[in-house]
Amino acid sequence: MTEPQTPGLDRRAFVKLGVAGGAASLAAACGWDGGNALRPRLLDISRLNDWVGEKLLFSSTRLARTYDPAERSAMLPSYFISTAMPMLENPDAWRLRVAGLVQRPLELSLDELLTMPRVTYTVKHHCVEGWSAIATWHGVPVSAIVQRSEPLAAARYIQFVSFDSDYSNGWDMASALHPQTILAYGMNDNPLPPAHGAPLRLYSPTKLGYKMTKYLVSMTFMDRRPGGYWEDRGYPWFGGI
Repeated sequence: MTEPQTPGLDRRAFVKLGVAGGAASLAAACGWDGGNALRPRLLDISRLNDWVGEKLLFSSTRLARTYDPAERSAMLPSYFISTAMPMLENPDAWRLRVAGLVQRPLELSLDELLTMPRVTYTVKHHCVEGWSAIATWHGVPVSAIVQRSEPLAAARYIQFVSFDSDYSNGWDMASALHPQTILAYGMNDNPLPPAHGAPLRLYSPTKLGYKMTKYLVSMTFMDRRPGGYWEDRGYPWFGGI
């Protein structure tokens, strides 16, 4: 597929682009897809917004700001798709399945994940609905899972799937390998609570909240861009901040 050409963007053009992308995101967040007449245009704007975020704004070395744990918010709202909070019937049987275009498929228990390299940070969480909150997260860098599973050269994307009504997200490899992208099993110095995705969730302070798959059960390496629960409903696919 031919990549779009990068024009010389002056400030006015860039502001127009940001407003257009923001309008598409807001429409999706409010549950409105524009109807039959506007839906294709909104999706086109969303795709352009994705391209700007991925190609022009994202940096594999730019880190989100970190905070002192004393600055943590009193509350971080939680969301899930199921009608009731998702809970495992047999937590001891849970495994993270790593499959797809890899040389070494994996099935990792929580105990095995606890023995792997660990990252801890206190960062600001941003929701597409406009609110933010500060919390501390700890877990395994996704890069450590990537290194252990040895993806094939054709693998360019990862699909993350949840046991919350098969919720899923697709990520590009560069975002997944960002040093602040982790599989979190802890929050605010405690094990990850069920309301926030226990036993394991995807987390990155460089993405909007809907990109961070909770109740994680699998990672599948792919050569084509996977969709996602909200992305297929019009939310921007890249979802960066």
